[in-house]
Amino acid sequence: MAERINLFDLKSERIRTLHFTWFAFFISFYIWFNAAPLMIYIKDALDLTSQQVKVLMILNVSLTIPSRIAIGMLVDKFGPRIMYSLLLVISGVLCIMFAMTNTFEQMALMRFLLGFVGAGFVIGIRMIGEWFPHKQVGLAEGIYGGWGNFGSAGAAITLPTIAVLFMTWFDLPKEDVWRYTLGISGVVAMVYSVIFYIAVRDTPKGSTYFKPNKTGAMEVTSPGDFVLYLVMNIPLYIALAVLTWKLGLLDISEEEGLQALLTQTTSYVIYGLLILLYLYQAYHVYRVNKDIFHTPVPEMHRYKFKQVAMLNVAYFCTFGSELAVVSMLPLFYYKMYNPEGLATGMSIATAGLIAASFAFVNLVARPIGGFFSDTFGRKKALIILLTGLSVGYFLMSLIDASWSIVLAIAVTMFCSFFVMGGEGAVFAVVPLVKRRMTGQIAGMTGAFGNVGAVIYLTIFSFVDAGTFFLVIGGSALFVMGLIAIFFEEPKGQMAEVLPDGTVQMIDVG
Repeated sequence: MAERINLFDLKSERIRTLHFTWFAFFISFYIWFNAAPLMIYIKDALDLTSQQVKVLMILNVSLTIPSRIAIGMLVDKFGPRIMYSLLLVISGVLCIMFAMTNTFEQMALMRFLLGFVGAGFVIGIRMIGEWFPHKQVGLAEGIYGGWGNFGSAGAAITLPTIAVLFMTWFDLPKEDVWRYTLGISGVVAMVYSVIFYIAVRDTPKGSTYFKPNKTGAMEVTSPGDFVLYLVMNIPLYIALAVLTWKLGLLDISEEEGLQALLTQTTSYVIYGLLILLYLYQAYHVYRVNKDIFHTPVPEMHRYKFKQVAMLNVAYFCTFGSELAVVSMLPLFYYKMYNPEGLATGMSIATAGLIAASFAFVNLVARPIGGFFSDTFGRKKALIILLTGLSVGYFLMSLIDASWSIVLAIAVTMFCSFFVMGGEGAVFAVVPLVKRRMTGQIAGMTGAFGNVGAVIYLTIFSFVDAGTFFLVIGGSALFVMGLIAIFFEEPKGQMAEVLPDGTVQMIDVG
């Protein structure tokens, strides 16, 4: 049974750490998505084409997939306190540099690099996992993820207002107001990095921060898991190849006869590099794990990599579908209730507010998903929430102009509750698989969420909205079946080796 968390008990260092950490995640997402609300100013100031804007949005998420893997390894090695502080400083600098750009090429480079900030989520998963016991970790991770993830909505709500205030109070020209607005958010990230470093510790007093025995790849404990690990890395590279393909299709000038952003030759070079990178990673996976082929890992130190694989695919269809649906939902509702494209039906602003209901649910749904996991069991919670997600997307596929707006909003929020709740249930399990590799497991699982978004949005480019929702629902139902058959929730205790060589047992269920 889950234990209660008193969020107002600020005398507790555990609760203070939770608040400091979710706010660090909030700022990282605020920075990551701060360009979209101000894009109308940026587009006018630099005379960007609509295709160039699309490129910037794609580049904004391109680096997130590999960076989540890398940050996961680094946080396990150096600890979340140092890594979150560094990430916020670097992100603040990149944000300010983006605000100083004067050409599309400069802006594209900085937006690509800013995809790095999306890895911040991984760091806090390890931090919260260190501070909360297994009976509270699901709820705590849900609060961290749900409240922090609201940073993207926070940017959408506050940044346009700040821009207007700059123009009103300081008489700044419209073409420059976005620079100051983004610059301030970068400064806030840098200031908070110092606050976070001073205010938190990696572990409670007296606890040990367990680190991986080897770096460069995740450790597995059997030859079968070694093969499964190599297989599960393939979708990460496929997603990056799909992003390359999409960038090769976009003509950044919107004029006939001019080249796309990536030439066919450049795309082929990138595909080749991705293959080489996969082979290089496979070599490191072997280097780190070669001993398991001749020296069996003691039973007490084993874990089953299929647990990680199941969490990966669950996050693929939960967070992956969230990112994909949030990207298309405003235009979906606008076209649905204004089919002739005239200004007589729903405005684009109203459609955006309705679509925002999908993301707003995150504040409560993700913590509830974690609470369900703590209370009813890790496997049962995943099965229930993924089933609800499938039903939700099936209902969304039925929405048409004959539906009342109120009913459409209700179905949207019903679906999003299970989507975000499923995300919370996934990361309620991540810290319980293998403590010293929590960052790497979180990094891989988080990266699969981005892979899901890439794949779902690619599918959406070929089908109508109703079919798109059915595809997501069907894939979630398939994943639910996989979890029902193959997933084994962590139970009992996990063994971790202390620096002096002694073994400590940690409760996981």
